Amino acid sequence: MTRKLFGTDGIRGTANTAPMTADIALKVAVAAARQFRRGAHRHVVVIGKDTRLSGYMLEPALTAGFISMGMDCVLVGPIPTPAVAMLTRSLRADLGVMISASHNPYEDNGIKLFGPDGQKLSDDIEAAIEASVATENSDGLAPSAQLGRARRLEDNGGRYIEWVKNTLPRGMRLDGIRIVVDCAHGAAYKVAPSVLYELGAEVIPLGVSPDGFNINRDSGAMSPAVMQKAVVEHKAHIGLALDGDADRLLVADETGALLDGDQLMGLIASRAHRAGTLKGGGLVATVMSNLGLERYLAGLGLSLARTAVGDRYVFEHMREHGFNVGGEQSGHIILTDYSTTGDGLLAALQVLAAMIERQAPLSEVGRSFTPLPQRLKSVRFAAGSEPLKMPKIMDAVRDAEAQLEGNGRLLMRKSGTEPVIRVMAEGEDEALVMAVVESLAGLIADTAGPSGPAGH
Repeated sequence: MTRKLFGTDGIRGTANTAPMTADIALKVAVAAARQFRRGAHRHVVVIGKDTRLSGYMLEPALTAGFISMGMDCVLVGPIPTPAVAMLTRSLRADLGVMISASHNPYEDNGIKLFGPDGQKLSDDIEAAIEASVATENSDGLAPSAQLGRARRLEDNGGRYIEWVKNTLPRGMRLDGIRIVVDCAHGAAYKVAPSVLYELGAEVIPLGVSPDGFNINRDSGAMSPAVMQKAVVEHKAHIGLALDGDADRLLVADETGALLDGDQLMGLIASRAHRAGTLKGGGLVATVMSNLGLERYLAGLGLSLARTAVGDRYVFEHMREHGFNVGGEQSGHIILTDYSTTGDGLLAALQVLAAMIERQAPLSEVGRSFTPLPQRLKSVRFAAGSEPLKMPKIMDAVRDAEAQLEGNGRLLMRKSGTEPVIRVMAEGEDEALVMAVVESLAGLIADTAGPSGPAGH
């Protein structure tokens, strides 16, 4: 069947508009319960959320659906996505749910589901849940006496804080380190400053006043300039920018210069390599990661395995092939020795550990490689057309690949959610990279754009 609900990271949409309505949320809960009620034990689901206004609508709807199926709900309130994954495992729950649209503005919301192992669901399970939602049947509803119950978990934030603190090497402290942390008015607005403070750091918190509407607005990983400026103004040693559900991290060094996910992965992987703890012989990233990272790793005798865009695909490859470091250029860093999903705060502690161990500022420690010039452009095409199969465009792609061969690469990717082709090139010659992307983007727009011919 064609998937209408689930995308690459759960279900997402505009709040109070299908599919992100209370009615559909309730049906998703009922359908998910059918998949995860296994055995005669008392079934439990952990439900967390970020700080969006619409969380007040979706949380009770999901709770009602699970209770109707005889599942007990543990409500943990605003807390990072990785905390929900951790608590699902820690509490031996049958299912975890995070209500969040991650880095999107407050108008959007989403539903992310985790299995009892704390891992995001497979395509097959998501397809089964979606099919069950579509049938709209009442199979499996619990008898009146077997309805579930709901309760708030006391000190859920404290559990996560202690768990994250324990990922720092034993005996290591952050005393004397001044840190700016921007929580994007999102799910980590309480726990992130607390973790850093309790480890001894001097903390300058930003984005810690959520009002239901300001999540990700001019703050956090989506607007890191705010954090970068604060680092310079406060003479901080490092700046951290999280997104709305705190599974993404961008970092600034003491000069305010930004480090993206590629630099962070390079730093973390090389540190693990020196310590003899890196698994898989390298790291896993997506097709978007810079060629400079790949070359840097090769110089260390390490590999870069690439997957499709999406942290779930990165994690699946890591699990199947035995890697323990992976992530995305956007700042999702997955460290499977500790977690089953991206965790911005956990990754930040690994970066801080590298600074402390090498007794050097982040401007020296954090820049493992010089990125190759990279250019990305998105081009809309006419519905019903297949631009990447058009002979004229295929010929142009071959010519561009020939121009970049040996000194760069070209990536043409069709979006899975909208009629858009993403054209990305990178290489040693910045002028050539820019020219290749502009030429191909212009050709797609002229040949298959919304106002252009849709045929071949």
